[in-house]
Amino acid sequence: MSSRTTTQVRSVNRRSDETRLGLVRRARRMNRTLRLAFPHVYCELDFTTPLELSVATILSAQCTDVRVNQVTPALFAAYPDARAYAEADRTELEEMIRSTGFYRNKANSIIGLGQALISRFGGEVPGTLEELVTLPGFGRKTANVVLGNAFGVPGITVDTHFGRLVRRWRWTEETDPVKVERVVGELIERKEWTDLSHRVIFHGRRVCHARTPACGVCVLAKDCPSYGEGPVDKRTAAALVKGPETPHLLALAGIGDAVIEP
Repeated sequence: MSSRTTTQVRSVNRRSDETRLGLVRRARRMNRTLRLAFPHVYCELDFTTPLELSVATILSAQCTDVRVNQVTPALFAAYPDARAYAEADRTELEEMIRSTGFYRNKANSIIGLGQALISRFGGEVPGTLEELVTLPGFGRKTANVVLGNAFGVPGITVDTHFGRLVRRWRWTEETDPVKVERVVGELIERKEWTDLSHRVIFHGRRVCHARTPACGVCVLAKDCPSYGEGPVDKRTAAALVKGPETPHLLALAGIGDAVIEP
């Protein structure tokens, strides 16, 4: 794409007179496009029960999902229920989760979670936002992860990727996660909230990187007001794409794997 064309696209995408209706339509169009890019989205934390997901999500703070998934098999085997966490030996628990970082604070939250579940909820993770946010280690982000993925209740998960992408897309200028959640919830249909969260996070991890987004092969280029912040040359951009969906994403961009070959 020529520099002139790039400038034209960015000029169109960055129009400052977008109406509220125009924003809603653009946001929903982008969500539909992301659905094509990521037709099979899922929580990247491994779990089988609401309790396992709760603990994994607590561990994921300031830690990668990959690292958490390396730790949790042994952890879940050693602590199969809320009572096991409530009565855990702190030193042993801390050692098991040490590699996830901030392990002392996380151990406090996990032990406190087990104790709260035993004392107030019969040892089971509750299924409402109002109850979840009263638990140790839970904020709205963790609560929405658990609601959406363990209970099937729509929720918007505003993590680092989600927040920076919706601001990059000019869906909102808010930085407070609760305000971001509210604004985006007014743009996108409620039934889409959980999958939207996954799609945006997937896109942020695989294509729309914080420092150098892969603009040249991004399926959202036509609707993104920040198009051009990363390389628009297809070969250069293709080399930035990560994850198992890479061949599919490049195909949607109209190019093949050969583009990234040296």
